[in-house]
Amino acid sequence: MAKVKWGDRGVFFLATKLGGPFIRFWGKLARVEFVGREHYDQLRQHHKPFLFAVWHGRILLPIYMHRDEGIYGMVSEHRDGEMIAQTLEKLGYRTVRGSSTRGAKKAAIAMIRALRSGASGAVMPDGPNGPRHKLKPGVVSLSQKSGVPILLITFAAERAIRFNSWDRFTLWLPFSRCVVLYSEPIPVPPGLEGKDFEAFCRRMEQQMIDLEQQADAYFQQ
Repeated sequence: MAKVKWGDRGVFFLATKLGGPFIRFWGKLARVEFVGREHYDQLRQHHKPFLFAVWHGRILLPIYMHRDEGIYGMVSEHRDGEMIAQTLEKLGYRTVRGSSTRGAKKAAIAMIRALRSGASGAVMPDGPNGPRHKLKPGVVSLSQKSGVPILLITFAAERAIRFNSWDRFTLWLPFSRCVVLYSEPIPVPPGLEGKDFEAFCRRMEQQMIDLEQQADAYFQQ
């Protein structure tokens, strides 16, 4: 068994203890506008579950905006995933553990059960390690098997830091204008398979890219 360095333990401790409070505090520093939020509001008003899909690098503001709603997040079983899971739970999310690289089947079963029971969920289809903006088919499969639509979500900030990470993680600067964009609900046909399934995944990947580009262009008008 690999030894854990004290430095690693310190980072883990700080991340799990301070991650949730930091997001609640930093979120209050965003001046948020919305585009397409009526699609989300209609689903919630009619108590219809859905599955959020968001690129890994644009996850932070959506996490803040939808805190304390009992949404299920799919989180990796890796050590970094444990930090994320504990942070999400402090923000009022529930979690299922697993990803495309580890524990996928167990996590998928748990997420499908949650969605069928009437809960909503969230996944990052290019996570946990990329490639960036390459949609893994799990999100489409989850939607198809549970019967709930996919709702794309992203955000952009007028003034932001973009980290030099694989996902180009985005953090808004204090008091920056931000915009959160939602797509229309996207149902996945139950009989979709083979090449038609693959083509659907590629179309959704492009829709997610287009939504992010629309967000980035919002403050350039």
